[in-house]
Amino acid sequence: MSQSVSNHESRTSLADYRTALTTRAARWPAVASVLARLPIAMIGISALLYVQRETGSFAIAGLVSAGSLVGVSVGAVVQGRLIDRFGPTRPLLTVAVLLALSMSALVTAIESHAATAVLVSLAALTGLTEPMVGSASRALWGRLLPPGAPRNAAYSYEAISMEVFFILGPGVAGLLVMAPWAGTGLVLGVALQFTGAVLFALSPVVRAWRPASGPSGSLLGALASPGMRTLAIAALGFGVVIGFVEVAVPAAATEAGHASVGGLLLSAWSLSSVAFGVAYSLRPWPRQLGLRLPVLLGGFGALVALLAWPSSLWGLALMMLLAGALITPQSTAHSTAIEVVAPSGTAAEAFGWVLTAVTLGLAAGQSISGYVVEHAGPGTAFLAASVAGLVLALVVWLLRGTVRSSRSAPVPELVNA
Repeated sequence: MSQSVSNHESRTSLADYRTALTTRAARWPAVASVLARLPIAMIGISALLYVQRETGSFAIAGLVSAGSLVGVSVGAVVQGRLIDRFGPTRPLLTVAVLLALSMSALVTAIESHAATAVLVSLAALTGLTEPMVGSASRALWGRLLPPGAPRNAAYSYEAISMEVFFILGPGVAGLLVMAPWAGTGLVLGVALQFTGAVLFALSPVVRAWRPASGPSGSLLGALASPGMRTLAIAALGFGVVIGFVEVAVPAAATEAGHASVGGLLLSAWSLSSVAFGVAYSLRPWPRQLGLRLPVLLGGFGALVALLAWPSSLWGLALMMLLAGALITPQSTAHSTAIEVVAPSGTAAEAFGWVLTAVTLGLAAGQSISGYVVEHAGPGTAFLAASVAGLVLALVVWLLRGTVRSSRSAPVPELVNA
């Protein structure tokens, strides 16, 4: 295995986290990135709850939420490619303005009870224009820190912080929908994203970003790398398993007569995910990324099968804590693998493909799980999630040899931090 790959598999320590997060040039964009990414799980749910409150229909609200999800999936890749080609400043400022305009149009349409097709289209446009600060932020660490443990710690921080935002987002959205105006959460979330994106784009180190040369002639872009395609399959499997569980857990709570507990149960595995994610980053295993991707996905699938076993919600909560331990390690492994398998100059687009793969996996898992829950019950859905995860883990294992460096051009010059 090349030296480049082994460098990315080195262990991290708490001191490495401190080194990464106290890098002088990173302070401004790191704070701005928090503002921009904090509402990432809040906007979609706020829109769903807002539409449901105004229309009285969960069916319409679900379609609007799905439209937003499709927009985010497309926007992640398109914006990532633009960021790689032009640097983050111009693309992020442009989509931030478009986000403000599209959100204003969506709120106006909701308030005026526009046709469902109009609401879905505007929701898709809003998702498309959500600034992909996460992609740019993740790619920025490769320009601030040399390969090694501090850079790995920075990637772990990105994964862990995203998990925290996914924990906080739904709860904040649920609280804000009770405000005098049901659209408060949507507007606040967009305002945070707009502010964070603008501040990130205008930070000195981001404005100094010079695009690296990459495979500009390739229609596939980052996916021209076989290893990148393998990583996308691993991310897809990760999303599929989570999608199954996100439907089956609330269904199990409803079946037990405690529908309101479903959200709390989902939060349980996010809590263990963050806690174990930090510990795992200090001593990742397996050391080789080609093995780490299928092992983590397969382990996740196996643990999810345990969710079918408990006969009480307390037992289900305990199993959720256990299964959740492998969520953040997978996110971290995906982020680390990008550094190895993505062609030079495509880091932001590559991260966009990972986000898209996870999103498509979520959508597929949720849709199939809903059918399974309705016809066979939550327990069967948990087992189906396990089988899906194990099958896709096997595919990734068979393709493990592709997870190697695809760099054919010099990596971007490090910023003097």
